[in-house]
Amino acid sequence: MGIVMTTEQLVPERDPSASLGATRRTMAGGLPVGPATHLAEERERLAKLTWANFDVKQLGSTLGAEISGVDLRNDLSAETIAEIQKALDDYKVIFFRNQPLTSDQHVAFAKQFGELEIHPFIPSNTGVPELVRFEKTAEVAGYENSWHHDVTWRAAPSMGAVLHAIEVPPVGGDTLFSDMGAAYDGLSDEIKSTIDGLFAEHDFMMSFGRTVPEDRKAETREMFPIVEHPVVVRHERTGRKLLYVNRNFVNKINGLPEDESRELLDHLCDQAATCEYQVRFQWEPDSIAFWDNRAVQHYASSDYWPQRRIMERASVIGNRPTA
Repeated sequence: MGIVMTTEQLVPERDPSASLGATRRTMAGGLPVGPATHLAEERERLAKLTWANFDVKQLGSTLGAEISGVDLRNDLSAETIAEIQKALDDYKVIFFRNQPLTSDQHVAFAKQFGELEIHPFIPSNTGVPELVRFEKTAEVAGYENSWHHDVTWRAAPSMGAVLHAIEVPPVGGDTLFSDMGAAYDGLSDEIKSTIDGLFAEHDFMMSFGRTVPEDRKAETREMFPIVEHPVVVRHERTGRKLLYVNRNFVNKINGLPEDESRELLDHLCDQAATCEYQVRFQWEPDSIAFWDNRAVQHYASSDYWPQRRIMERASVIGNRPTA
């Protein structure tokens, strides 16, 4: 009685997945399907949080929240700044709408969370050195559409970044964020055991080498030598284990033959593309995204050419990642 016969097909009386239970399975080619059950605990924890100085709307399963009821142009109390930092730690990326910040106000807000970095390869173009300006047009296309953490080629990569939308296309140009804690938790026990204690080699040359004049490459290499960071790092405030490799800046995983390094690196980097680990933000003028550069990777969708998209970013200097 489990199958009803018709002239064209076999129609089961129950949903075919009913016999599978809440088990994540792997299809041909390594594609995971089924419920990401390891997200449930964090999703429910976030849903129970309460806030004193603003309102919060949770957007993604384990990351992403839109904060309202606070004007970032104002001098914010120490209590409000501390609570924004806690929201960042909890949600990994937070968003604000309708924040028409000047460049000086943008920098002043970001400085509440630490000293700001100066990017050596991306110009400011704003008159404010701490701001990086991304101005994309028909002549200057967007090449940020790959999953990455920012500046992991630094010995001490950014703690976080505050991105302000100056001008956005009417459709497209979204930014996606992926939870690297969820990505680590979703790995098999075998892979976790393999990568525990491994280090990866991070190098600015992979993305920015072509912008450095030949006669200054030795000088630039001396300023920014190749660095090693753990493949799995521990968040300095939450204690959460995070996957910490990306294709933009990682050459290899140290201590492995080249083919094994490439295969493992591909598998680890692919985790960011898991939709269940992601939140997607649709920009409006004067929207703000503030992300934890250790906890998430991000991806700027390049689907708006030849329209304009102008953003400004201030990045907060972080500490050296540790396992």
